[in-house]
Amino acid sequence: MVQSKIAPQTIPSFEAALGQPLTKTNITVLQINLGRKCNLSCSHCHVEAGPQRTEELSPEVCDQLVDMIHRFPQIQTVDLTGGAPEMNYGFRPIVAAARNQGKEVIVRSNLTIFFEPGYEDLPDYFAQNQLRVVASLPCYLEDNVDKMRGQGVYQDSIQALQLLNQKGYGHDPNLIIDLVYNPPVPTSENFSLTPGQGGLEKDYKAYLYEHFGIRFNSLFTITNLPIGRTKFHLKHRQLHEPYLHFLAKHHNAGTVAHLMCRNELSVDYLGQVYDCDFNQMEGLPALDAQGQPLTIKSLLERGTLNVIDHVQTRSYCFGCTAGSGSSCGGSLV
Repeated sequence: MVQSKIAPQTIPSFEAALGQPLTKTNITVLQINLGRKCNLSCSHCHVEAGPQRTEELSPEVCDQLVDMIHRFPQIQTVDLTGGAPEMNYGFRPIVAAARNQGKEVIVRSNLTIFFEPGYEDLPDYFAQNQLRVVASLPCYLEDNVDKMRGQGVYQDSIQALQLLNQKGYGHDPNLIIDLVYNPPVPTSENFSLTPGQGGLEKDYKAYLYEHFGIRFNSLFTITNLPIGRTKFHLKHRQLHEPYLHFLAKHHNAGTVAHLMCRNELSVDYLGQVYDCDFNQMEGLPALDAQGQPLTIKSLLERGTLNVIDHVQTRSYCFGCTAGSGSSCGGSLV
């Protein structure tokens, strides 16, 4: 694990580090943030989701997304996030449309939603539709998880994983369950890169199987980007700029070819289009060649998804290229 204590300095631009703009490739992933409603309020949440949030997809935008899924066979994966995606309007209609078209559907679940009234059928629903579950479990130890996500979240998560195992997840090759590791938000300038994904995955698998009989497919290690609640906590401790500089210092050019923003569209609950979920949270829209912001409606009118030349970048993008890299699918190299 790399550690460093760094004084604030000028942060280089991401494009300067690359020596050129970051280019978009053929779009194959449609990631949809269905809304901000969630049954949890996690300290590291870059979406700032929670039980008091009410923003969610409208029927009009849902219909546009269903139309897009039907019209563009190049979309191979529909990635549903939130908030708790299961709580927000459009979740099941979009799942139905994507699965009917033979597309992979990822649901980024907090697992504890299974125990909320009205959502008890989710384990069966996930299995019946062969949804790929990507679930946050920021540590395999109870105390660390509850500190980040709330009291009792660890035990609910363990029970939910056992339910998914009973439905075939972690055993059936068509029922994939992946876990996500997030490091604690830094509290001092002794920053560190995310631990190696392979070694940590072995530790997770050994501990969860030995203590709870739980099996899962892969562990994804994701760097905390200085966005949302993480940004708030860093600024509160005057660590925001030092943390950005630390990430920039550990930029790995070998990760750039694999960045998730290059082949995906990120859509918010209003139907606005972004290059990635992080840009979405920062209000940085994807632009066409003429510099105009894009929406799902405008893409449908154009009849093509490949209208973006350059990805919009900011200094927080170094969070995705530091060390082994970071994406919604874990490390990049």
